[in-house]
Amino acid sequence: MITKRIIPCLDVRNGRVVKGVNFEGLKDVSSPVELGKYYSDNGADELVFYDITASYEDRTIFTDILREVASTIFIPLTVGGGINSLDDFDRVLKCGADKVSVNSGAIKNPDLIYQAAKRYGDQCVVLSTDVKRVDGTFKVFSKGGRENTGMDALEWIKRGVDNGAGEIVLNSIDTDGVKGGFDLEMLSAVCDIVKVPVIASGGAGKIQDFVDLFNKIPDVSAGLAASIFHFGEVTIRDLKLELNKNGIPVRLIK
Repeated sequence: MITKRIIPCLDVRNGRVVKGVNFEGLKDVSSPVELGKYYSDNGADELVFYDITASYEDRTIFTDILREVASTIFIPLTVGGGINSLDDFDRVLKCGADKVSVNSGAIKNPDLIYQAAKRYGDQCVVLSTDVKRVDGTFKVFSKGGRENTGMDALEWIKRGVDNGAGEIVLNSIDTDGVKGGFDLEMLSAVCDIVKVPVIASGGAGKIQDFVDLFNKIPDVSAGLAASIFHFGEVTIRDLKLELNKNGIPVRLIK
């Protein structure tokens, strides 16, 4: 049985990890290098590094910090933020990333997913999508959740997978940072239309939220969270022990 992955997320702005609510009100948390090493040493299955203002500020990712994070961890690293071209893919992979996450860059150039998958393989290309309900439908937002693209999220995600995205990170803006649980309705809708791994992001507030996620939507491959791990509200070890107790397969460390 394939184990469920637990993935801490480092939202990085100006070289520091930050966290907000509904993508707003960002507060300083810690150094991405120190936090990344802590998670790598304490049972995280993967790590996600997002340079969250790179697309909005129309610049490339901070490669010096990324390189330092990659050199101190021993788990797979997914990197996103300001990924607009194959050169950007190449640059972050050379800095130590295992997978590259595209969001706004793919919206501007949908062919980027196909080009990257062809060059680096589907397993390297992650489509991260920021989704919010607008008039009862799921809409794609870009530039760190600032702009409504008007695109239907389910159609966009299916198109991305058809073009070669090997994994989906579904970020629910509606539940981000609220700590009321993952957006099960949104996740279920996405899992119904794609066969690649889907990572749930946005809403985790306690251990039971992960238990509910994996029990109610078995097709979800991983749970991603930030603040509950960053602020020590939940440790990855305690979370995995509880998931294991509930019959959910996870990788346990000694």
